[in-house]
Amino acid sequence: MSAALSPAELPGPPGLPGLPAFLEEVRNALAHTTFPLALSGSSEARAAVAAAAAQLDDYILPRLADVDAPLLAVVGGSTGAGKSTLVNALVGRPVTRSGAVRPTTRQPILLHHPLDAGWFSTQRVLPSLTRVHATGQTRPAPRPAPPAGRPPGGKRQYLPGEKPGRPPGQGALPGSTATLLLQADASVPPGLAILDAPDVDSIADENRRLAGQLLAAADLWLFVTTANRYADAVPWKLLAEAAQRDILLAVVLDRVPSGVEEEVREDLLALLAAKELGHAPIFVIPEVPLDSAGMLPPEPVEPVRRWLQDLAADAEGRRDIGRRTLTGAVRALGTRIGEVADAAGAEQAAGADLRNAATAAFDTALSAILKSTEDGTLLRGEVLARWQDFVGTGEFMRGVETRIGRLRDKAGSFFTGKPAPAQTVAAAIESGLHSVIVEETAKATEAIEARWRADDAGRTLLAGHAPHSSSEFSARAAAEVREWQQDLLELVRSEGSSKRFAARMLSFGVNGVAVALMVVVFASTGGLTGGEVGIAGGSAVVGQKLLEAVFGDDAVRRLARTAKDNLRRRCEKLLHAEQAKFEALLLPLAGQTPPDVLRGYARTLGTLQLAKGSDADDGKGHAAGTEAVKPQ
Repeated sequence: MSAALSPAELPGPPGLPGLPAFLEEVRNALAHTTFPLALSGSSEARAAVAAAAAQLDDYILPRLADVDAPLLAVVGGSTGAGKSTLVNALVGRPVTRSGAVRPTTRQPILLHHPLDAGWFSTQRVLPSLTRVHATGQTRPAPRPAPPAGRPPGGKRQYLPGEKPGRPPGQGALPGSTATLLLQADASVPPGLAILDAPDVDSIADENRRLAGQLLAAADLWLFVTTANRYADAVPWKLLAEAAQRDILLAVVLDRVPSGVEEEVREDLLALLAAKELGHAPIFVIPEVPLDSAGMLPPEPVEPVRRWLQDLAADAEGRRDIGRRTLTGAVRALGTRIGEVADAAGAEQAAGADLRNAATAAFDTALSAILKSTEDGTLLRGEVLARWQDFVGTGEFMRGVETRIGRLRDKAGSFFTGKPAPAQTVAAAIESGLHSVIVEETAKATEAIEARWRADDAGRTLLAGHAPHSSSEFSARAAAEVREWQQDLLELVRSEGSSKRFAARMLSFGVNGVAVALMVVVFASTGGLTGGEVGIAGGSAVVGQKLLEAVFGDDAVRRLARTAKDNLRRRCEKLLHAEQAKFEALLLPLAGQTPPDVLRGYARTLGTLQLAKGSDADDGKGHAAGTEAVKPQ
C-alpha cells in the first residue's frame, strides 16, 4: 500500500501546484470577477460568482483539507414538508422547532455528536455563518487534535477563514447575516452531523439563499418532500444540481396517505431516474398523527435512522462519500465557472464596444480639427480680414511676383506703416482655432453620450456623471491655442537668432513673422469657394514669400512642419483628456479576471478526478482517505 499524502503534497494538474493552491488561485480569480456593468445578465452572473466562492469556502477547501472530518448531512426541502419534524424524530426528542407560520425553519441547527464538536465550532466549514452554541455562547471552541489513526498532516493547512488576508465570511452570499446554531447530542452517531436547513422555496429571500448555501456545503442530502408536492419545480431544480454534483442523495417522502404508498413511490422513482438520480434511496413515511410534543412515532423513521447510522459507522465508506462528493463539487464548480467566463466575456465585449465608441468619436473630432487647419477653412471671415489689413492688397500684393529682395524691401517699409498690428491677426486665429476645437469636441461628446445612453451598461455608467464640462474644456482649449502661438513666437526667435537672419527679422518683426507662419500652416484653398480662393491663396503666398525672404525655402518648410506637429500634439492632448473621462467610467473592468483565464480554470476543474492511491484498482482504498489529483 502506498504511503499517505498530506493535502499539501497532493499533485495537481500538469504545470500547476498542488490542488489546494490551485483552488486558492481560482478563489482569488473569483474575487476579481465582480461584473461592474449593468448588463441584462449581470445580476445572475454576480450571484453565480458568489455561489462559486461560497462552494469553495464552505465545502471544497474544508473537505480537501480534512478528508476524515465528519460527514455533513443537510436535511432540505420545501416549506412545510416536515424537515424539522424528521430531524426531531431522528434524535428522539424535540431539538428544532416547526410551526404553522411560514417560513417554518428560521435558523439552521447543526446537530453533532459531542466528540465531533471541534470539527464544527471553528470556521472550518460555512465560515460566513456566526456560530451560536445551544447554551447561547458565541465563542468558538478550540479545534481538537486530529482523531487517532489520522495520518500525519505534514505542513499545516490553513482553513478557510483562518488565512491571513482573507477574513472569515469573505465567501458569504450577498446580504447574508445568518447564524448557525450548534447543538451536541449523543444520539447523533459520531462521524456524521445533521443540519436542518431553511425551506428551499421560502417566502423570505434570505432563507432561500441560505438554504442553497447549506445544501452546497453538504456531503449528502436528505431531501424531504410530501406526497402532494414531490413534483414541485423548485425542489427539482435543486435535485438537478445534486445530479450534477454526483452528491449522495436520499429522498424522504413524507405524509403519504395509506393505500397509495407504492403508487407514489414508483412515480417519484421514475422522476428521479429521468434526472439520473434513480440510485437515490426513497424512504416513505406514512401519514400518522403526531404526539403531544409534535413528535413522530419512532417506527416510521427507523429506516432513515439506520441508514444514517450505517453510513457513520463505516469510516472507509465515509471517505468514499467525501471523495465522491468532492469530485462532483469540483466538476460542478468548473461548469459554473465556465458560465461565469461566458458572462465575463460578454461584459468585456460590451465594455470594449463602449470604449471603441469613445475612441472613434474623438478620432473623428481630431481629424476634423486637423482638416480645418489644413484646408484653408481657418482663413475665412475674421482671420482673412485681419490678414488683409495686416499685409495690404495694393502695391504690396502687386509686388508678390517680384524677386524676394524687392519683396522684402517693400514688406519692410510696409510694416512700419499703417496696417493693424500683428496681434490682431493672431487674436483672430486664436478665436477661430479655439472655436473649431470646442465645436468638434462637443460633437464627439454628444455622439458618445448618445451611443452610451442607447446601451443599458453605458446608461448606468453615465448616471450621475458628467464626463464633459464645456466651460472647463473651453478654458483649457483656449490656453492650449495661446501656448501654441507662443511656441511659434519662440520658434521664430530661435530660428532668427543668428546674425544672418537678425536684420531681416528686424525688417518684419518677430510677431509679423510668427503670424505669417501661422497663415502658412493653415494655407490651402481646399475648403474655400468663389472669391475666397484667390484672396486666401494670394494671402498665403504673401506669407510664404515673406518667410522665404527671412529664412529661405528649406527653413520655411521645416518651420511649418514643426508648427503643424506641435498643433497636432496639443489637439491630441486635449481630446485624450476628454476621452480619458469616459474611459475612467470603464476602469472597474480593468481589474477583472480575463474570461480566457476563467475558461482555463473551468477546463481544468472539469477534467479532474480525485482517485485513490496506487492500490485503487484492488478495491481496498487508501488508508488515509487522501486522494491524488489526476486529469481524466
